[in-house]
Amino acid sequence: MKIGVDGGGTKTELILIDVRGEILGRHLAPGCNPNIVGPEAASATLGEALTRLLNTSDPARPKSEISATLLCMAGAPAFWKETAAALDADGNYGRVAALDDSRPVLELATGGRPGLVLHGGTGSFVAAQAPDGTIHYAGGIGWRFGDPGSGYDLGRRAIGRALLELQGWQPPTSLSALLRTHTGLVHAADITRFFYQHSEPNRQIAALAPALLRLAEEGDHAAHQIVADSVIALLQLAEDVITQKFAGWNRDALRAGVSGPILCHPAVQKVLTTYASLAYRPLTEPPIEGVRRLLVRRPA
Repeated sequence: MKIGVDGGGTKTELILIDVRGEILGRHLAPGCNPNIVGPEAASATLGEALTRLLNTSDPARPKSEISATLLCMAGAPAFWKETAAALDADGNYGRVAALDDSRPVLELATGGRPGLVLHGGTGSFVAAQAPDGTIHYAGGIGWRFGDPGSGYDLGRRAIGRALLELQGWQPPTSLSALLRTHTGLVHAADITRFFYQHSEPNRQIAALAPALLRLAEEGDHAAHQIVADSVIALLQLAEDVITQKFAGWNRDALRAGVSGPILCHPAVQKVLTTYASLAYRPLTEPPIEGVRRLLVRRPA
């Protein structure tokens, strides 16, 4: 049997599968991104989750039946490589390998063939498998530096425009009303202070995205423009990847997908249809299914 882990900032999902790929057990734990919770908490969360997975599925099952464990984890690749090496040396989890959290959705989008995937959640990234089989990762540099097409970037752009409206330098739109509702505040200076003094500004800013997307879907021009500007910036990053890694390839032969609640939203799908050079298929399956497929394809 094999263990698969999809570890992110908000949750850690684990599965236990048999030789046929059938799921024998599942466990859901808190997020374990070491960049958010710290290395010690990340390690402790994973260790407890692995124990609970095996105890929940079958407490009597000997750990010697586990042939491999695959960690697909967000944040600090070097940390997870070291964690995988420690678990491998422990001997209770078979051969242990660590990949970044882009690989499950890349697997769902391409099935191990040449292509790419764009992901947009709180953050964003582009992942690609080149024709020579090499894996490439672009973006994902974090909320402090942008991540276009992400919930954070949508919120950041909306707040920036809305604050200028509240200062009187731009014509008022739905964005200033949205910002006042979100914060419960009226004046630009108070709203600015709210975000700068908040203990988790990235989450507060990204929390604006669902309401912004709803306005865009309803046809609000200001909201649509914010969404389009953000998504187009991510598409440009994808174009850079395509130009460098798929030169000479027929674009129609490339497998391409988008994942996450932002890029799969109907309002964003309209932007992709208008501006994308590829037909990006929305991925409806969760990342843990991509982990399962990667596990099935890995040698026993």
